Amino acid sequence: MEFRKATFDDIDQLIDLRKRQLVDEGIEPSIDIDTELADFFKKKLTDGSLMQWLVEDGEEVIACGAVLFYDFPPLYTNKSGKKAYITNMYTRDDYRGRGLATKLLALLVDETKAAGIAKIWLGASKLGRPVYKKFGFTETDEWLELDV
Repeated sequence: MEFRKATFDDIDQLIDLRKRQLVDEGIEPSIDIDTELADFFKKKLTDGSLMQWLVEDGEEVIACGAVLFYDFPPLYTNKSGKKAYITNMYTRDDYRGRGLATKLLALLVDETKAAGIAKIWLGASKLGRPVYKKFGFTETDEWLELDV
C-alpha cells in the first residue's frame, strides 16, 4: 500500500471519498454537493490550508485523511493562534482494522508539527472515536454547536 499526498488530479476521488465518508457516518445524500466539494478542494489545495493524504492499494484509493489549518486570535495557551482540524478520515470497509487510520493520523500530526501548529482538534464519529482516543486525543467540553 502506498501513502501519498493528494493533488489536483485527485479531486474527483476526493469528492467521492468525502461523500462515502458522510454516508458512512449516517448522513443521507439529500442534495448534490459535487460542485461545492470541487470548489472546496481546489481552493484549499491551492492555498495550502488543506493537507489531504490518500492510501492506495494498486490503482484503488482505499483510505484518506486530511488536516485543515486555521488562524484564530492568539491565546495565552496558544501564542500563534494557529489550530489544525483533522477531517476527511475514511477507510473502505474491507480495509478497516489494519491500522491505516492510525498511520494516516500520524502523518497528519507530523504535518501539523511541521507547520508549527500546537493545537489539533476534530469531531469524531462513533467508529473513529476509539482510534483517536488510542492515539492520545482527549475529549473536552469546549465545543458547542448551533444550527441557524
